[in-house]
Amino acid sequence: MDKDNPDESFPADPFNHYGKSKWEAELVLQKWAQNHPDWSIGIVRPTVIFGEGNRGNVFNLLNQIASGKFMLIGKGNNEKSMSYIGNIVAFLAFLINTMSPGVRVYNYVDKPDFSTKDLVHHTSTILGKSIPTLRIPYWLGMLGGYGFDVLAFITRKKLPISSVRVKKFCAITKYDSSKAMESGFQPPYTMQEGLRRTLASEFGK
Repeated sequence: MDKDNPDESFPADPFNHYGKSKWEAELVLQKWAQNHPDWSIGIVRPTVIFGEGNRGNVFNLLNQIASGKFMLIGKGNNEKSMSYIGNIVAFLAFLINTMSPGVRVYNYVDKPDFSTKDLVHHTSTILGKSIPTLRIPYWLGMLGGYGFDVLAFITRKKLPISSVRVKKFCAITKYDSSKAMESGFQPPYTMQEGLRRTLASEFGK
């Protein structure tokens, strides 16, 4: 489940239906381009996106950290590539205004990659409060995840905790975005500024 800095040339490896649907959409565009050689097609593969109004995984994580109900599984050194929504929008506008005919595929990541510990530290600093963090060993977290797997199987309900979620939380998910950054694009926001804007919008800080 670890992704240790693959670039755009790495083989596609979707692990769920959501990922498979995105890869199939790329194949449609690639086939479409064969009959439209004069068209400019930019395929952007952003990593997990965060920002104002987003209610995805990063928001849930920030909400847990800000509320003091966050549990750190493992050492927290695993790095996660993330993308701030303001930079994604700016990059799409950049491509629209600069692309020439052809198909180009870009990973998009805002650097530097934050580890889980980094995210806790920056959130604590921006919110201006000490955030207690309960640490539990990885093996214990996985044991708890398997317990929830059994409970989900018995109750036939999808639960917020599972062994797969624990693995994903502790996995390294770093992606290479050199191609996007060497295209001439300059992200208007740093990671810290994107995080600050998100926390200000969501938690009034």
